[in-house]
Amino acid sequence: MATIKDIAQQANVSIATVSRVLNYDPGISVTDETRKRIFEVAQKLNYKTLRERNGIGQPAPKERYRIGLVSWYSEQEEMLDPYYLAIRLGAEKECFQRQIEMVKLFVQGGDSTSDWSGEPLDGIVAIGRFEKDDLERFPEGMTDIVFVDSSPEENRFDSVVIDLRKSVSEVLDYLIGLGHTEIGYIGGHNKVNNKRVQDERELAFVERLTVQGIYDPAFVYTGDNLYAEEGYKLMKAAIEGGKLPTAFFIENDSMAVGALRALHEAKLQAPHDISIVGCNDIPISAYMQPPLTTVKVHMEHMGETAVELLADRMAGGRDIARKIVLPAKLLERESSGRPRRND
Repeated sequence: MATIKDIAQQANVSIATVSRVLNYDPGISVTDETRKRIFEVAQKLNYKTLRERNGIGQPAPKERYRIGLVSWYSEQEEMLDPYYLAIRLGAEKECFQRQIEMVKLFVQGGDSTSDWSGEPLDGIVAIGRFEKDDLERFPEGMTDIVFVDSSPEENRFDSVVIDLRKSVSEVLDYLIGLGHTEIGYIGGHNKVNNKRVQDERELAFVERLTVQGIYDPAFVYTGDNLYAEEGYKLMKAAIEGGKLPTAFFIENDSMAVGALRALHEAKLQAPHDISIVGCNDIPISAYMQPPLTTVKVHMEHMGETAVELLADRMAGGRDIARKIVLPAKLLERESSGRPRRND
């Protein structure tokens, strides 16, 4: 696995700069270009395509396609939460492998429409939590669209998603197995196209703990976005609220970075005082203090798979939509353990 030193060398910055950027240090002053370069190098050093892992070559396509890659995160937002950055890089790399021309388009500022007036596209990869009423924003009549991280109309369009409910159940079973009966949740309701989007992880969390008879809404904290600063703010609110659960499941690793900083400032330690489990396994997760227990999501493979599906559909004219559900895996590290508080 790549080290921070490797990342620093390739990004042409200091080791300290890499560490502070990947840990979302609010005091560091670097340009957006430098920050973006560090995240992209960190992600690429951890990534090999499925084709590269298997040693299989990809023949050049008979026809050169031109596709649009639509992301609901801007490039600046990708640096605050690199989940979609990793998916995009996987899609870009697979396009390069297949010699597919790709045009990047970002859905920013809640715009209700996108500009499709340029050179015609053969297909689209759409990255983000798109819902059914978002479909009107795409070119009318286009069926060669693959959605990544959402499946707004699975009977018409291909999609690549993660089995989030199974992943959340695995996390909660793990924490309960350690002896935790007071488990909290920290997450965000992103606002896209002027509407709040609730994450399926929160729904699964509530349902699972309700079935177990240990759900406590007082331990659920949700904010307006999925960034480190929001995780910091929500954990501070939990600490100031008085009684804390013995464990938190946090919607993504970026928020977990902020949450751990809030615990540190309050002189609380993970896992001694509170166990922390994140989700996604972004590159910095293994380097946190303590290293973060998290759900490994194969983000790059999601982007790669999306391009594979789109290429198949464009080449063969397939009418039947496919939905690929990729597994995720719990990675146990040092931020979680048995509960040690009885207050």
